[in-house]
Amino acid sequence: MHLPTAADVDAAAQSLAGVLTPTPLHRSDRLSEATGLEVWLKREDLQPVRSYKVRGAYHLISGLSAEEQARGVTCASAGNHAQGVALACARAGVRARVHLPRTTPRQKRERVAVLGGDLVDVVIGGDTYDEAARASAAFAAETGATPVPAFDDPRIVAGQGTVALEVLAQLAEAGVGTPAALVVPVGGGGLAAGCLTVLAERAPHVQVVAAEPAGAASMAAALDAGEPVELERLDGFVDGAAVRRVGATTYAVVAAHPPLMLAVPEGALCVEMLALYSSDGIIAEPAGALATTGVGMLEQLAGLDLPPGSPVVAIVSGGNNDVSRYAEVVERALVHEGLKHYFLVEFPQEPGALRRFLDEVLGPDDDITLFEYVKRNNRETGPALVGVELGAATDLAGLLERMDASPLVVTPVEPDSPLFRFVT
Repeated sequence: MHLPTAADVDAAAQSLAGVLTPTPLHRSDRLSEATGLEVWLKREDLQPVRSYKVRGAYHLISGLSAEEQARGVTCASAGNHAQGVALACARAGVRARVHLPRTTPRQKRERVAVLGGDLVDVVIGGDTYDEAARASAAFAAETGATPVPAFDDPRIVAGQGTVALEVLAQLAEAGVGTPAALVVPVGGGGLAAGCLTVLAERAPHVQVVAAEPAGAASMAAALDAGEPVELERLDGFVDGAAVRRVGATTYAVVAAHPPLMLAVPEGALCVEMLALYSSDGIIAEPAGALATTGVGMLEQLAGLDLPPGSPVVAIVSGGNNDVSRYAEVVERALVHEGLKHYFLVEFPQEPGALRRFLDEVLGPDDDITLFEYVKRNNRETGPALVGVELGAATDLAGLLERMDASPLVVTPVEPDSPLFRFVT
């Protein structure tokens, strides 16, 4: 297996020169103050496709032979990779067929079509990414089109590695020198492998932290097993990084230069997405906020040596977030912070029962955000599903004490129960 080298990344940078402008590197006052470190954000969300994916896609496509380019390319994707391929084909003048599952949000479908223009045919089919991938593979076998993988290809890895080249150059230009640590998000591993390839040769003292979703920690599973393995359970919330099995190439690179692995809880990620939006004016998708969330968790990592004021770079890897998802993001953030709780309450079927609950059980700063009541005439009590938002997380103990003291039968809905997943 050919593993990419820093020279391959240099070649990728040459192929991208004049096609893509380096993305900015911004200092984050918020994260710097919160951590005591000097935190810089590499803004890949400001790419024309709002993610780094175009780097690897363009490097692969532009490097095809004239005959291969004439046959065109194909890919399967649920979002960012398709947009990267579409723009790369538009810039390189190569035809593409992009296969998207029916679950792909309309916003992303439309972006693929706009970015690719007349050179890209968008095919919607199947309910999952795997079905779209099979359709893309069948098209490649039938027509000779070149598949463009999302991450598992040395050319893709080399293209993504150009992010690290830019970081090193930009920090040096800013007079900071080299970073003490780089926090990189991980899904299939293409971006992490590319950055590790560069840093292992050019700046081996830089500590690399690989942040992946706690519910889709496929790279950590591969490193533990000694080879890529398929996750039995996958939380798809962080859709841009929810990969069931990492690539053979990406795993080999990461295993050769193992980073510190960090599992990011989805709730913490939602808190960070809202902070990026409200404090920094950055619209990040869930995968795009993995690294910045990880910055706030660095003190949990044993073996990471970061004296106060150390320069740390986090890659904001994507900004393709559908505005309709923010309601779920807010909900998950409140639950993670201990501000949102759900209960099953048995109310006696008599006048004033709800009023007594409001007056005697709820605190002055508590708010009911959900109330689903089912009245049954043949019973003395009626069940209600009640959502409560607290004024402060520390108010929970008092609320539970008042519930225990009341004549009501109250059952907390635990986060791991099926009912909890239904209401959130």
